[in-house]
Amino acid sequence: MDNNVYTQFKKEELILRDHLAIDRTILANERNLLSYIRTTVALAAAGGALIHFLDSLVTYIGGGLLLALAAAILGIGLQRFTWYKGHLKNLQH
Repeated sequence: MDNNVYTQFKKEELILRDHLAIDRTILANERNLLSYIRTTVALAAAGGALIHFLDSLVTYIGGGLLLALAAAILGIGLQRFTWYKGHLKNLQH
């Protein structure tokens, strides 16, 4: 079964409202990617600050975990962005 609900629509049959909805969805996908990047930067800054300014084993471990979490969130955000972009690609005009 195909998980892409957009394949049931032919590009020639879409009306203006449908084209505008596709544009809004594409922009929302880009906005979500930027929010993933913003979260990644904040977590990386917090992890780097813990490691740099505090001198304790607990802060090194906590900072390392925050840096790892930042990398994971960036990967998830990029994966979701490319997945949705690929599914919307055939509907762009």
